[in-house]
Amino acid sequence: MGNLLILGAGGHGKVVAETAMLTGLWDEIAFLDNDSTLNRVIGIPVIGDFDTYHNHKETYSSAIVAIGNNHNRLTWLTTLEQAGYKIPVIIHPSSILSKFCEIESGTVVLAGVVINANARIAKGCILNTSSTIDHDCVIGNGVHISPGTNVSGTVTINDFSWLGVGSKIVNNITIGSNVIVAAGAVVINDIPDSVMVAGVPAQTKKCFGDES
Repeated sequence: MGNLLILGAGGHGKVVAETAMLTGLWDEIAFLDNDSTLNRVIGIPVIGDFDTYHNHKETYSSAIVAIGNNHNRLTWLTTLEQAGYKIPVIIHPSSILSKFCEIESGTVVLAGVVINANARIAKGCILNTSSTIDHDCVIGNGVHISPGTNVSGTVTINDFSWLGVGSKIVNNITIGSNVIVAAGAVVINDIPDSVMVAGVPAQTKKCFGDES
């Protein structure tokens, strides 16, 4: 048991905090957030802004980043790790995880998620409510899998991509880095880096740079 510091007290932060509570792994939980008007969120104290992380190391041995921007989330996770915080994996008790899957630090697995055998999930990912990751998938750093998304077997999703709510990825697909898959899209072909796709079947709608 120990204490957990959560960066980000917005909507996603609330979900991550409640998930952390349900695990029973931490004695005390607190938020950092840059909104100076916040004092408590879902009963949890907000004890400073992001830049005060270095002031709380003695009290909070572990830290997680609960912000939606994929690049910023990974940047802050790296900063916290370098500062000496332990970066956990937070897993909702209602999720179903194969004993043969691998999940790296800073990833959160929320309610109703299913991860099947030999799936590998890298650092700082969000596997959101009731999403599914089938066998032999490889999910890169900082990927966000939105609620109700289904990723079929042997799919690779590269760093910082975001799969929108209810999107579907058929088996044996590779999705590049910095990709946005729109809500409800059905992906049946490989997707290159730095594009937004939408529709059934998914088609490229926009190309952009690799910044967040």
